[in-house]
Amino acid sequence: MFDSRLEITAPGRARIVFHTGEKFHHAAGATHGTLYFKMLDDAAFYAANSLVSDRFLLTTGFNLHFTKPVRTGRVIAEGQWISGKRRIFVAEAHLVDEEGEEIGRGTGTFMRSHIALSGLDGYRQPE
Repeated sequence: MFDSRLEITAPGRARIVFHTGEKFHHAAGATHGTLYFKMLDDAAFYAANSLVSDRFLLTTGFNLHFTKPVRTGRVIAEGQWISGKRRIFVAEAHLVDEEGEEIGRGTGTFMRSHIALSGLDGYRQPE
């Protein structure tokens, strides 16, 4: 959906690098909030799901804060697991622009699903 590069930097931590530009702008000329949400949710999700080896996690809630508009350039989303290791996980994420300034942050709750990771593309263990 969005051109990005994902990296699991440590157990419970994820980093996504992506670029934004005019094709993601709303009528006022800045990046639309859907991109903020997508990257914050993904970074928090991957941070939490990096601690789970058998099941896919589902987002059950996400609270986000827009702290600064961004128009174009590289943006980094960093996620970190906060709590929970059984059924419910909590993780947070923040977005940083090219100047190193925070442009958004959010906290999500994620629930362990019945979907096995082994059956999903991109999650299978190498043979």
